[in-house]
Amino acid sequence: MGDQIQFIVEKLNQEPFRKNYNLITFDSLESVQLLQLLSDVLGEIDPKHAVDIREELPEQTAKRMLSLLGILKYKPPGSASDLSAFRQGLVTGSKPVIHPVLHWLLQRTNELKKRAYLARFLVKLEVPAEFLQDDTVADINKQYEELMEAFKNLHKECEQLKTSGLSTAEIRRDISAMEEEKDQLIKRVERLKKRVETVQNHQRMLEIARQLRLEKEREESLAQQKQEQKNQLFHAEQRLQRAQLQLKEMQHAVVDSKPESLMKKLEEEINFNSYLVTEKMPRELESKKNSAYFLQKVLAEPAMSQSDLNVLEIKINEVNAQINQLIEKRMMKYEPTDSKFTMYRQQASIISRKKEAKAEELQAAKEEMSSVERQMLQKTSQAQELEGAEVLKGDEFKHYVNKLRSKNTFYKKKRLEIAEITVEFGILQRTEELLKQRHEAIQQQLQAIEDKKGISGYSCTQEELERVSAVKSEMDEMKGRTLDNMSEMVKKLNAMVAEKKACLAPVIKELRQLRQKCQELTQECDEKKIQYDSCAAGLESNRSTLEQEVKGLLEECVQEEGNYRYINCMKRNLEIQLQRAKEEMKAYVSPDPQERRKAIRQNSYPRHWCWNGGVHTLILNGFIFLPLFVILTGGRMNTVRHHHTNIHLHIQFNLLPYKDSCFIL
Repeated sequence: MGDQIQFIVEKLNQEPFRKNYNLITFDSLESVQLLQLLSDVLGEIDPKHAVDIREELPEQTAKRMLSLLGILKYKPPGSASDLSAFRQGLVTGSKPVIHPVLHWLLQRTNELKKRAYLARFLVKLEVPAEFLQDDTVADINKQYEELMEAFKNLHKECEQLKTSGLSTAEIRRDISAMEEEKDQLIKRVERLKKRVETVQNHQRMLEIARQLRLEKEREESLAQQKQEQKNQLFHAEQRLQRAQLQLKEMQHAVVDSKPESLMKKLEEEINFNSYLVTEKMPRELESKKNSAYFLQKVLAEPAMSQSDLNVLEIKINEVNAQINQLIEKRMMKYEPTDSKFTMYRQQASIISRKKEAKAEELQAAKEEMSSVERQMLQKTSQAQELEGAEVLKGDEFKHYVNKLRSKNTFYKKKRLEIAEITVEFGILQRTEELLKQRHEAIQQQLQAIEDKKGISGYSCTQEELERVSAVKSEMDEMKGRTLDNMSEMVKKLNAMVAEKKACLAPVIKELRQLRQKCQELTQECDEKKIQYDSCAAGLESNRSTLEQEVKGLLEECVQEEGNYRYINCMKRNLEIQLQRAKEEMKAYVSPDPQERRKAIRQNSYPRHWCWNGGVHTLILNGFIFLPLFVILTGGRMNTVRHHHTNIHLHIQFNLLPYKDSCFIL
């Protein structure tokens, strides 16, 4: 008890209570203070119970604490007959009752907080069976149970996530790493896009790749649909097997039964259904109609105040009193001849009421039987879907029962052994406590003797030295094992290094040869490059000189071509002049007067314009005037002037693209 109180005081002095108690002050607390302390501890576990007990009645306080302790699954010490004493002690604030409760609560505060939190959502609200007959209430209750199961699953997942070791820092690191990977992927995609853009028909190739991806996704979806259809086919086959099995069972039941029993059963069902249709259902329908009529009538009336309700209650009481008076008058006018009829009427009413009750019971039993059959079919289908065994019948069931009995006897035997072991464990635990107490007493005696002899602390020092020596020996042994492990690891590493060197030796040898060959090829490449650069520079200089020479030759060629054309034109002119001179001489010396008139001397001066490759010559009266500066443009008046004469000719013509031609102006 002292250890228990000390533990309670230590826990109450810590967070979040901080009571600053010691053993004396805690033991001197009154019953009201103890109850308030218990209420504070319960309020720490469940905040709804953080109340001041002075503001509520003692019965309410005890009821509130008992309900929370029941939720927390606290078991009072003692047998079931001591529960009343426990309740009484909890009401009065008895220390032998409060102290164990505080010790139990403070030992497992975190666990009880969790249990109290879960109790707010998992303590099922019991609904009476008569209310569950209503469909709305039944649906709401079913939704309530489904939400409770969903909360259980979510809480389990939350606890698993808490214990899985994931932290926010790790998640943030993962997110940052994923973002970096995303940026890298984006950059890689951009590089690939730029690389693909240089390829011909890259749009078509991208479209083909997109179609390939879509087809692969479609293939995956089709494979998934195929698997789902296989599962559906498997379930349909299982349902077909169950239906065939049920059909066989029904056929077997029909074969075993007799026609008389079937007819009797059908007659009972017909009688029951006819009673429901002809008597019970019409009465219920009539009562429902009447209640609906009255409810509509009440709904149609205006809102009633409390005074109107009082007036109606008074009227009802008056009508009831009148009815009672009429019944008394009738009883006073009682005649003996009517006694038999009244008795028969009473018996008939009693029998009808019993009949109605039995019909209701039968209907409820049938509904229950149908629901149980549906549940049984559902359970059998679930068992078959889970590849469970079929329902046992006949000899198999007996064999199964015998097997269970043997297992039950074996279980009872093992349970007795566990009870014996538990008793032995209690004895050993008690022995351990006694030995500990004896050891403590011996230690105290030894300490007193050491104090008398002036060597106090010798035994403790010796035990400490023994413990340190034992720890040192363990550490030395551990170091030895560690050194052995390290030496073995070094040997293994050396062996691995030697093996890798042996494997890499031929590769290194070949690599050296390749490096030497690479250096030689590099030197040869540099020399060839120098030769190429010098040859390219010489060829470039030769090319530039040759281009200049070709340019000069082209200019000289153009100039010589112009001279050639000029000389050719002069030659043509001279030939024409010579021909005309011959003709003139012929006409001039001709004896024919007609021919003589054709002579130039007999006519005015003719004018000739010759075009010869850009050189222009004007011939007047057979004489050539050179050079002329003629500005020729298409369709304008131009002026031709000779440097040695004062002749001006205004000519209007279009420039014709003819060379070596002569025009008569």
